[in-house]
Amino acid sequence: MMLNTMLWVARSGAWRDLSEHYGSWKTVYTGFRRWQIAGIWDETLKHVSVSPDFEHIMIDATIVRVHQHGSGAIGGSNSRQSDAPEME
Repeated sequence: MMLNTMLWVARSGAWRDLSEHYGSWKTVYTGFRRWQIAGIWDETLKHVSVSPDFEHIMIDATIVRVHQHGSGAIGGSNSRQSDAPEME
């Protein structure tokens, strides 16, 4: 339960928005710091990253940013008609 709680916080980044289901955020934070000081997180990440499984990879579009010059561009279409004959 504690591991799931810590992973939820690591994913969301919200200590104080922790659901009551997981318990007090302060208790979870204390446990997290103890594991961090003891080196448990370092060991866990070593074992998890030994052979990563790239079968299921997902990119969350909420964190993908467009380049500052990539939005609101002025101009027409850059596409051209191909010289290749149409296939039927």
